[in-house]
Amino acid sequence: MRTFTLSALVLGMHLTGAKAQTVQVSLKGKDTNVMISRHIYGQFAEHLGRSIYDGFYRNGKIQTGIVEALKKIRIPNLRWPGGCFADQYHWRDGIGPVSKRPVTINTTWGMVKEDNTFGTHEFLQLCEMLNTEPYIAGNVGTGSPQEMKDWVEYLNLKDSSQLADLRAANGHPAPYNISFWGVGNESWGCGGNMTPEYYADLYKQFAAFCPDYPGTKLKKIIGGANADDYNWTEVIMQRIKPNQAWGLSLHYYTIPTGNWDKKGSATSFDEQQYAHTLKAALKMETIVSRNEEIMDKYDPKKELALTVDEWGIWTDTEPGTPGYGMFQQNSLRDALIAASTLNIFNNHAARVRGANLAQTVNVIHSLILTKGDQHILTPTYHVFDLFKVHQDAMLIPLAIESPLYIKGNDSVNAVNLSASKDSAGITHITLANLDPNKPYSIKIPLTGKILSGQLLTSGKVTDINTFTQPDKLKLQVFKNVKTDAKGIVVQLPAKSVVALALK
Repeated sequence: MRTFTLSALVLGMHLTGAKAQTVQVSLKGKDTNVMISRHIYGQFAEHLGRSIYDGFYRNGKIQTGIVEALKKIRIPNLRWPGGCFADQYHWRDGIGPVSKRPVTINTTWGMVKEDNTFGTHEFLQLCEMLNTEPYIAGNVGTGSPQEMKDWVEYLNLKDSSQLADLRAANGHPAPYNISFWGVGNESWGCGGNMTPEYYADLYKQFAAFCPDYPGTKLKKIIGGANADDYNWTEVIMQRIKPNQAWGLSLHYYTIPTGNWDKKGSATSFDEQQYAHTLKAALKMETIVSRNEEIMDKYDPKKELALTVDEWGIWTDTEPGTPGYGMFQQNSLRDALIAASTLNIFNNHAARVRGANLAQTVNVIHSLILTKGDQHILTPTYHVFDLFKVHQDAMLIPLAIESPLYIKGNDSVNAVNLSASKDSAGITHITLANLDPNKPYSIKIPLTGKILSGQLLTSGKVTDINTFTQPDKLKLQVFKNVKTDAKGIVVQLPAKSVVALALK
């Protein structure tokens, strides 16, 4: 028998007696010259539950602790104000003196009062503090081309005009130069229950009146499909030319039970439910691949980006959460799903050039949870910390012959990975072992000296961080990797995420 020693920090876990199956990885081809866009690691903040108020923004102030945590993982963009909320949001309600802003009703999420104290300028101040690019979702559902045109002018015009002067009067004389603009959100559903044919024409109308002011070229994003609605993608690609947009969005959520009315618990699930949830999460590979195929028919040069600007695991709200709060805990299972999804995006980087986890703080698949002035980092936060090294690095295409993890009628590839080389010549490899019971020995034909290794794991896939145990899951040193002339061999623990750097 072989014993795999991970680190003294592995929370007393022991793999003694577990013989690891060898898994072979191979290079898929020579250098493909594909960059993994940093925008794959984007985030999402909607006026929903405690995402903004009592999350990013508390008692009239941006929470600097949250800002510092997110700066550490270098989030590249932040999408706002929605989501479904975007298509009922009128930007003029959120500018000017706070005391004079109107109180409106958030009819999408719980009929709660929206006091508009967090508006355009507050959002852009947050982005400046984060050193991240704003991604604004425009209102197509209840808005007009004129309203969106005015918002673009208000934010981007340098010269004097009524709107540019209004921006200056509101405290920002210089233009913000916002590039990323979503033209509507989920227009097939909460954004208007539209057909793809109708939305395609509406997109072209809205986009036509949003100009590139000097100094800023807009990156307009088409409202894309709901999960595997491939007809939506087909119609959009038939009717909108690649040069009429920067990207086409896609939304896909992992629902553990497959039932939107009763999604399943974030913390209480057995191994069969765990396996079933993984199978749902890894459907992302099929959805991305099928959308790529459709887009390639009409855009073989891959001019148009695929942007998965809402993704994550969506469970039942934690007991005791009022209304439409959508507050859920975040376990090792969710971290494994995040790592696997990011590996999928990395490996499809030729087409996938943007994505946004839903959502950053307190809602759905969060990176950070708050309680008053306190905050904790979730296991998924640590995944983004591990994976940040891939941002704007060159993809190293790998193929893996993964064994299956099987539980009952559900089976998934047990191991997935992605790799890249950064501008300093350092190779980064991120691996996920979804099998909760078995370690694997992974042979990878990449050579070099091991510079560092980090590990995220825990005793159970249901383990979480709490305000009483905020560091139950955290990054640990990982050393169980060997090098030889043919490459490296990684002893990958069960239910774990590992990141390696070599040169």
